[in-house]
Amino acid sequence: MELFEKYHLSECAKIVSSSLPGEKSKVLLKLQSEIEGSVVSYPKNMPIAIKRAKGSIIEDVDGNYFIDFFGGCGVLNVGHGNEYVLDYVKEQQTELIHALDFPTENKLTLIQLILKNLPVEIQDEYKVSFGGPTGSDAIEAAIKLAKIKTGRDGVIAFTGGYHGMSSGALAVTSDTFFRNKLTSLIPNVSFVPYSYCYRCPFNKNSNSCDFECVSHFEWILDTEHSGIVTPAAIILEPLQGEGGNIVPKEGYLERIVEVAHKHGIIVIFDEVQSGFFRTGRFLEFMHTNAVPDIITFSKGFGGIGFPISGLIYKKNIEAWKSADHIGTFRCNQVSIAAARGAFDFIEEYDIEKYTQLIGDYLIEKFRTLESQNPFIGDVRGKGMMIGIEFVKDKTTKEPFPEYLKKLRGECFRRGLLFEVGGHYKNVMRLTPPLITTQNIVDAAIEIIKEAIVVCMEEYLEPAIENNKII
Repeated sequence: MELFEKYHLSECAKIVSSSLPGEKSKVLLKLQSEIEGSVVSYPKNMPIAIKRAKGSIIEDVDGNYFIDFFGGCGVLNVGHGNEYVLDYVKEQQTELIHALDFPTENKLTLIQLILKNLPVEIQDEYKVSFGGPTGSDAIEAAIKLAKIKTGRDGVIAFTGGYHGMSSGALAVTSDTFFRNKLTSLIPNVSFVPYSYCYRCPFNKNSNSCDFECVSHFEWILDTEHSGIVTPAAIILEPLQGEGGNIVPKEGYLERIVEVAHKHGIIVIFDEVQSGFFRTGRFLEFMHTNAVPDIITFSKGFGGIGFPISGLIYKKNIEAWKSADHIGTFRCNQVSIAAARGAFDFIEEYDIEKYTQLIGDYLIEKFRTLESQNPFIGDVRGKGMMIGIEFVKDKTTKEPFPEYLKKLRGECFRRGLLFEVGGHYKNVMRLTPPLITTQNIVDAAIEIIKEAIVVCMEEYLEPAIENNKII
């Protein structure tokens, strides 16, 4: 779309250094390893030192251009360095930056924008509260509010869910990799299966499925012998991110909410990654008829990477008193201005519609690749939140993380960045900026095609020999 060309450094990748990482990047990566903590992770698989970025293109210190289909882990919804948003930022920086939770026109305007973008029939039912600057802060606040409101202590979370790295957020995150060295987090957290239809834990398929995952959840609450006391809340992503960009079966969310509310349980939808038009609507749950009690937000709400987070919650669960939940950086005025700018940009350029169009175009391209590639088992997603799952065999669905690891490396060498996730680290996770042009998508697809050819040489012949090509 020509309208968005000016918001990008380029519309294609450009690798100019003789090797990756380039020489300047090597120096900075080495220095980082010496003076920064060892928890650094992203440069391990995408070894570059970044100089600047604009739109969907990142330039490293060696002058290489990379197509960014990672998007700062789903943060850069209107692109790197969007000048439209930066105008709001610059104006705010000259007036006020830090104001704790005092009222400002800036903040109250943003709250009104958030509520205005909810479905009309429920706008008056909600209010907004800001937390610390990260998604984890929002999760902690949501769990705390639910416990105060109900007087209960437990939380039910869902397999494949990711909610953050602080104690409460990590406790409701299912990936044991993050928790296997910790002896304790917040107590009374239980997990139930999510609607992961490609790998149904009840061994059902689209024809035989009768929402057994919902029935299991309901049974846990109905029986006194499940071992799980009625919790304060359930928490789930309406479209799972780190778990593999998993889209639940249509009707699943409505049924889960219905069961929870029947038992007086508060429903928390974690929209930290799926929110702010990432899937083509303001919030992912708006694609459904499910209505949560609390919605957590962060990531894309900062528009171009400014930290912000908070809760959108029903007025009828208001339970905390003044100062029951505080935080020094819960309301940064510059981040709020960036969010306002992003909202206005999205409305002016009809990003909601564009996200659905370009997302459908990208999925269509991957569906074609799926039909041609014996190792692509599933293509799924909404808007610009897409997952491609790689398997050794399309019938057995045996995960193929080693293939994706090689594919990622080949794509990186050609100038394409993306994240890997999923239950078995076998899912290509795509969360590019929502302003990504069709030309950029086409350039990315060409890189993937070239990388696939290289990877096929290593993996296709052994697969044929083992009769694994279906």
